[in-house]
Amino acid sequence: MDPSVPDPQPSFFRRFRWPIVAVVVLLLAVTAGPWVYISLFKAEPADRLSLDAVDPTPSDTEADPTLEGLWTITSQSAVQYRVQETLFGQAAEATGEARGITGTATISDAGVDSLSVEVDVSSFASNEPMRDAQFEGRIMETSEFPTANFALSTPIAVEEWPTDGAEITVMATGDLTMHGVTNSVTFEVVVTRTGDSMAAIGSIPITFTDYGIDDPSGGPASVGTTGELELLLVFARR
Repeated sequence: MDPSVPDPQPSFFRRFRWPIVAVVVLLLAVTAGPWVYISLFKAEPADRLSLDAVDPTPSDTEADPTLEGLWTITSQSAVQYRVQETLFGQAAEATGEARGITGTATISDAGVDSLSVEVDVSSFASNEPMRDAQFEGRIMETSEFPTANFALSTPIAVEEWPTDGAEITVMATGDLTMHGVTNSVTFEVVVTRTGDSMAAIGSIPITFTDYGIDDPSGGPASVGTTGELELLLVFARR
């Protein structure tokens, strides 16, 4: 540099320019990074379970209008958890779905006389391997409590079963056992008939401490005290 030409920048700026730039970049990373991660990289929460996802079982004959008999849960059934969380200070939603579901229902003209459902808790999966590891390990302790169960404690009265493609809404009351703890729950269920299959959908609010589940929060994710279990149960006549 020609010493006769004035320095356009003060010497202190030249000395501290790169440290200042580094601090600015770090601040941007801290403030914008979580938003970028959640918006671009974190898996989107799954849609709510829906009766629209049920494929009808075709029937060559008119379905039995009484529907009496034993019905079994099919592979179209699903159970999904939904939890609100705060991730890096940003609101987010966590979901995971289980397909390892078995059970039966006994149906009569009067309604549902009995219903039992068993869920393989280790079959829950999301698109976040770290979340799944935490879920199976310290949260749900699936090695000690491998299944969750629901059984009707009161028969469900049905005045008239739906025709093919129609829906009815009923209330279900039963015992939900999860993480080794049993609680009585009552929730609304929508039932539809599709061909030779029956499908029921509902959701159960869950307070973690009611089932002896420790605070699910971990790492950058802070989770509240409640969640939700969504149930989609599809039955075929045995």
